Amino acid sequence: MEELTDRQQQVLDYISQSQARTGVMPSTREIQEYFGFASQTAAMNHLKALERKGVISRRAGKARAVSVVANLNREPVVDIPIYGSIAAGLAESDVEQQTLGTVSVDAVTLGIAQKRGAFALKVRGDSMIDADIQDGDLAVFENREPRPRDIVAALIDGETTLKRFIVDHGRTYLKAENPRFPDLIPTMDLQVQGVMVALIRKMR
Repeated sequence: MEELTDRQQQVLDYISQSQARTGVMPSTREIQEYFGFASQTAAMNHLKALERKGVISRRAGKARAVSVVANLNREPVVDIPIYGSIAAGLAESDVEQQTLGTVSVDAVTLGIAQKRGAFALKVRGDSMIDADIQDGDLAVFENREPRPRDIVAALIDGETTLKRFIVDHGRTYLKAENPRFPDLIPTMDLQVQGVMVALIRKMR
């Protein structure tokens, strides 16, 4: 199949997501309004190009009778909730999670399993800088069992922190990636709340 332009891919993504949400094909007017095209003709031209390139199939005389044959380049984006922030420094008293919006990502590209309940937290502090995790980054987590040396959001003795999960001769503790910060060894309890699977950084 012929490669799509960026705009054609965006139109295809919109068609796919709209059909998944409403069960019907968006009209040319809806496509025009969504993308801010000057006329419905522009929307129609994109549909014709998508049909010519073999990624949609249209039934003659039926305005909304469109089937998406293939989405060549992208998986549908998913919205991951942002549950506030997490300390990448000394552990802090746990606070109630509050959703502060969402971040839209391509789950397949980032390797995120949607069924594992992904969530994101904004990083505060510099205890993980040697793992290239900086203050202000957005860390994305999955709810799953950690493996040794995974980077995790953890609750240790009632306080939360972002650290590396270490297992040493059956003993578990948390390790910073900055020599200025000590290892955190639980006196009572260590619970992993999420395993970090991706990092999103806004260019400063």
